[in-house]
Amino acid sequence: MTAVLDSLQQGRKTILPAMRAALDRLDPISRSTAHYHLGWTDLDGNPTEGGGKAVRPALALLSAEAAGAEAEVGLPGAVAVELVHNFSLLHDDLMDGDTERRHRPTVWTVRGAASAILTGDAMLSLAQEILLDGDAPCSFAAARLLADATNELIRGQVLDVSFEQRNDVGLDECLDMAAGKTGALLSASTAIGAVLAGAPQPVIEALAGFGADLGLAFQLVDDVLGIWGETAVTGKPVFSDLHARKKSLPVTYAITHGGALGRELADWLARPDTPGEESVRHAAGLIEQAGGRKWALDEAYRRMADGRHKLEAVGVPERPREELLSLAEFIVTREA
Repeated sequence: MTAVLDSLQQGRKTILPAMRAALDRLDPISRSTAHYHLGWTDLDGNPTEGGGKAVRPALALLSAEAAGAEAEVGLPGAVAVELVHNFSLLHDDLMDGDTERRHRPTVWTVRGAASAILTGDAMLSLAQEILLDGDAPCSFAAARLLADATNELIRGQVLDVSFEQRNDVGLDECLDMAAGKTGALLSASTAIGAVLAGAPQPVIEALAGFGADLGLAFQLVDDVLGIWGETAVTGKPVFSDLHARKKSLPVTYAITHGGALGRELADWLARPDTPGEESVRHAAGLIEQAGGRKWALDEAYRRMADGRHKLEAVGVPERPREELLSLAEFIVTREA
């Protein structure tokens, strides 16, 4: 675990100057809002210690090494995927009505919905700019990869929103949504460094497949934490996804495979009233008894085993391969 945290820390250290240089291209208001969102400043612009784990940039740097290049070859890709990731977070917080991220007020709650939307849009556009300004021969291919991943991310988000209006969401549909919403960008992150390095197509495809598996594992664990995660660690209330009656993967599995328990859970989800604490606690119990929690965690590990096989099949060098797998293990066993 310490080695993984060191790897993430090194990734953050490598990407930070490049991220700051990229954000300097934005107008002052968008730049200030992005700095706050990223945890670099407080609302008054004073420097703070904070920020996310930078998993996606770390994956992008490792993917360049997996292709036999120096990590720095993947740096434009690392910056770009982190910008797209934060574009999605700014919009997601607004759409989901989340008032806290990383134990701080979200942008839309302190600077307004328009500011969150526009800053996210600026970061999305900047991601493509960073890639297309690069001097690597494969910069255009990397930009195309990221554009395709962004389209898939948005498609997944559209499905997620549409599920809120339905009571008949199937497990395959839910997995497809997660593959777009979460898996697409992680897939791009684990391939973009290799693309910039001019790696052979089989290597790129194996890394992209590994990232897609990682994305589904990530979402499965995220959905478990969205129900049973501890507030002190996640920064969100216990049962937060159930308070929102979210049709997450453990919920959908319980409904479709839980028999009478699943039918009771489906009826609970269809109620129009705002659920109280005892009500959501009961719903969480139904999900667990119907096997939703166990299935989600087991499926996350199965996806990671599939990802390992993909890396081994194309002979990814040992050090980057083991670091990729260690990061994946960290994601699957995380508590926030």
